[in-house]
Amino acid sequence: MNAPLISLSGIRRAFRAGDEEIEALKGVTLDIEEGEMVAIIGASGSGKSTLMNILGCLDKATAGQYRIAGRAVSSLDSDELAALRREHFGFIFQRYHLLPELNAVGNVEIPAIYAGTSSSSRRERAAALLTRLGMADRTGHRPGQLSGGQQQRVSIARALMNGANVILADEPTGALDSRSGNDVLEILEELNAEGHTVIIVTHDPEVASRAARIIEIADGEITSDTITRPASRPAGHETRKPRQRRSPFRFGAALSEAFQMALIAMWAHKLRSFLTMLGIIIGIASVVSVVAIGQGAQSTVLENISSLGTNTLEIFAGKTIGDVRAGKITTLVVNDAVALSNQPYAAAVTPTVSRAATVRYGSTESNALVNGVGAQYFKARALELEEGSLFNQAAVRARSQDVVIDSDTRDTLFAAGEDPIGKVILAGKVPARVIGVVKASQTGFGSSGNLSLYMPYTAVQTRFLGETTLRSVILQVDDGYDMHDAENAVTELLTQRHGTRDFYILNTDDIRQTITSTASTLALLITAIAVISLVVGGIGVMNIMLVSVSERVSEIGVRMAVGARRGDILLQFLIEAIIVCLIGGCLGIATALGFGSLLTALISGFSVLYSSGSIIAAVICSTLIGITFGYLPARSASKLDPVAALSGE
Repeated sequence: MNAPLISLSGIRRAFRAGDEEIEALKGVTLDIEEGEMVAIIGASGSGKSTLMNILGCLDKATAGQYRIAGRAVSSLDSDELAALRREHFGFIFQRYHLLPELNAVGNVEIPAIYAGTSSSSRRERAAALLTRLGMADRTGHRPGQLSGGQQQRVSIARALMNGANVILADEPTGALDSRSGNDVLEILEELNAEGHTVIIVTHDPEVASRAARIIEIADGEITSDTITRPASRPAGHETRKPRQRRSPFRFGAALSEAFQMALIAMWAHKLRSFLTMLGIIIGIASVVSVVAIGQGAQSTVLENISSLGTNTLEIFAGKTIGDVRAGKITTLVVNDAVALSNQPYAAAVTPTVSRAATVRYGSTESNALVNGVGAQYFKARALELEEGSLFNQAAVRARSQDVVIDSDTRDTLFAAGEDPIGKVILAGKVPARVIGVVKASQTGFGSSGNLSLYMPYTAVQTRFLGETTLRSVILQVDDGYDMHDAENAVTELLTQRHGTRDFYILNTDDIRQTITSTASTLALLITAIAVISLVVGGIGVMNIMLVSVSERVSEIGVRMAVGARRGDILLQFLIEAIIVCLIGGCLGIATALGFGSLLTALISGFSVLYSSGSIIAAVICSTLIGITFGYLPARSASKLDPVAALSGE
């Protein structure tokens, strides 16, 4: 003899209400055979809904034994209980519990999704079930577009989707008019006639009278159990055993289905999804923009610094700055510059001498500094030629009286629009022909505030100074060498040549290092602020996802009732959080790119430098935020008790 399909023995269910314990069921013992149509009737608060929840594995008994086809339910874990709900039971609820964002076919398909059925197969079966229930012309309609009776038919089709052999109907006609209610009861009778075990929970005696067996319950106890007619069972029908639990569908397929469900849920709540990702958009845009602006600013600063010639060493006579005996030291000579120019770390070397003089052109005169320099001076100081040409090494050897003036000198001596090239000016009593104009220098000789003229140092030595000693030697260090290493090498070389250290070196790279360090510190500070905003955005995602969980409690309950495992719920909500953060990250990057373009257009001479590394890091960061801050809400959703979730609105 086969064991009863459903067997309850001494089932108790108690709830805590403060310090008081309330017993909803008090030692219920009940057997239900396969193929029966049973009505459980009782007044509100009698315990009938609690009994149905335990029968459907939505709730657990406090005490007693519940067996399905001889299998003890108490020994099953959450995933095994989900398998029972998915493959053994079909639920029909008074409030239908359809998902508003899905159409009729989509709602019917849900149990098959968690059973791992292919999309084409489940869609075909869902359409067939709806057609059978008279819903062929409403398959594409959402719940809000259906009447109460039509929604209940969708609910019935969903209960049959996985071929459940036990139909649990909780007040299936409670929200329907009499005609629709009668149609639903006729469908349940047809299902029972086909061999499905049907259990109806109701408070209506008329509904209960349609069953072959009526069980009355009051105050948590069964008061009567009446068989009104023999159970109708098709000829040749054999008692069906619960099917073996299907293997969980492959992770790839599960991921794909969860991804699709997440997209549907997000699209159905577009405003909430946008508000969720807004914090991520702002955070990612801030980080990418700050990094790009910081890199652009640093590049601009370094470019400006390089234009000032700060990768140079300038060697002066005298042991230290301000040495009173420096004027008597004559060991710094042109041959020192020649020796330095042969060193591998030297990109450019030039001797320098200087003499203050009054410069005249026509009736205009002004104070000026006549700078005697070598042909490589303009490279070493990174002076930009505006017009004309520069003198070369041949002019230096010939002691040429060619002169290169700066733009300030041009603007002072010559009328607006007048071409200075080829004109002869007087520097003191020495005539000089202008061959080129360079942009005014902000460092070096030009720092005195006088106009700057540049002539071959040989011409200045013979025509202005009458001596061969040098004021200084400027050495531009090659980019492949460290400035301080080059300084040490210069010190060693000149000490050997002079026999003593009677010179000092001004390493102008210290200026660049200071400015660069300051710029980097500021960029780091702003980046830290942007990262904080990103973290705040992540916390915002978590908060809104937690609110989302509370708003979607009923949906979670429905999914669990039709067989979703905790892992399925966790995966769906986690994917939603990741998608929100990924889309937010992409929108944040787009916002940053747009902001950079606008900034470049508004500020001339300023560039925003985006790095692929920062963009990739932003995408990775947004994904990690989705995983990190989405896990807690997702875990919270997966831990919900099915019966508690179903009762939540």
